[in-house]
Amino acid sequence: MGVEIDGSFEQVVREHQALVFRTLLRLTGSREHLEDLAQDVFLRLYKALPGFRGEALVSTYLYRIAVNVAQDEWKRRRREDKPLVSISDEVSEWEDRLEHPDANAEEQLEQKEFEGLVEEEMQRLSNVERAVLVLYHQEERTYEQISLALGLPIGTVRTHLHRGRKKLRDGIAARQAADGRRHAGRIDEEC
Repeated sequence: MGVEIDGSFEQVVREHQALVFRTLLRLTGSREHLEDLAQDVFLRLYKALPGFRGEALVSTYLYRIAVNVAQDEWKRRRREDKPLVSISDEVSEWEDRLEHPDANAEEQLEQKEFEGLVEEEMQRLSNVERAVLVLYHQEERTYEQISLALGLPIGTVRTHLHRGRKKLRDGIAARQAADGRRHAGRIDEEC
């Protein structure tokens, strides 16, 4: 028999909608269909509630569902032969909201270029590496929480985190070398 989540389902949605939207955006790299994907996450949660035993946090359960929905989206895109990377508009929109009170225009431009480069390289990682990096670095989840959310052993989570960081670091370094730009210090700060 399932455990009832404190409060109404609407309250659960309100409390976790930002987490779901943020996670889906980071995993899919696109705002296209984001509302539909988030709705799918909450619909799956609603259907699964009768079996929810309360052994994990609702947020951990939601991360697992969000990763599953993102994987379904990746598969759909592959079937439609759509590129996985459609980041430029999202990055630009996201960066426009960032405030850089101490940075001059040149520094802001460099920062935007670097962030765009990081986002593009994130999209080149495998689905599981990207999911682990997003959950660990951007969502600040522990190894244990990631392990539960993705259904992977903790050692495997650590391996994917290490490999994902290395691929991200190497990909950024290679592109910067090709562009003739030097951000070596920033790569270590970001990873």
